[in-house]
Amino acid sequence: MAHSGDKSAGMEEVGPKLRATRLAQGLSVTSVAEQAGVTKGFLSLAERGKTRVSVPVLLRICDVLGITIGSLFTYPDEPVVHGGIPLYMGGVDLQEYLLTPVDEKWVQVQRTTMQPGGGSDGAYTLDAESIFVVVLQGQLSLEVGGEVRILETGDSTTFSARTPHNWFNPSATDESQVLWVISPPLPLAPSTVNSEPGATPRVASD
Repeated sequence: MAHSGDKSAGMEEVGPKLRATRLAQGLSVTSVAEQAGVTKGFLSLAERGKTRVSVPVLLRICDVLGITIGSLFTYPDEPVVHGGIPLYMGGVDLQEYLLTPVDEKWVQVQRTTMQPGGGSDGAYTLDAESIFVVVLQGQLSLEVGGEVRILETGDSTTFSARTPHNWFNPSATDESQVLWVISPPLPLAPSTVNSEPGATPRVASD
């Protein structure tokens, strides 16, 4: 699904963070790659910010390293957010921006711009409660628990974050823009018993 001109955008910041975490834990590329279900070469490229990864694969790598995907984000630090802070939580041919600060406890808002065919590149779940999405421009094909929902400009839908979901821009020519609201926000650290809010993101099982 990735386009040849956009194979690594988004991983330039995330990749080195993954590598630093792996090295701090004394883990080898081979070990992490095997546990995450990817090749050593692919993980090496990802760590150097040379290739994009799907949302499910990035979540698997985070799980192996014992970190949450939220810990990879850079958060807004001003009360007024101008356009959002670039973030990357996996996917291909897209650009994402975080619109809510780190101390927001109830919702996390993200804006995603997808090129034709761009999207999550696989199904996954998050241990939050709910996800709300509204299409600001273009179209969104969203599969939730095996049910396909086609959203046009202005359409919105809500679903459980724990239900496997997969999404992409079905247009062959036009980009799309959507706004995601995740409640509660993705945590900065792996959850423990009775921790709040949320829990470690999980990949949908096959």
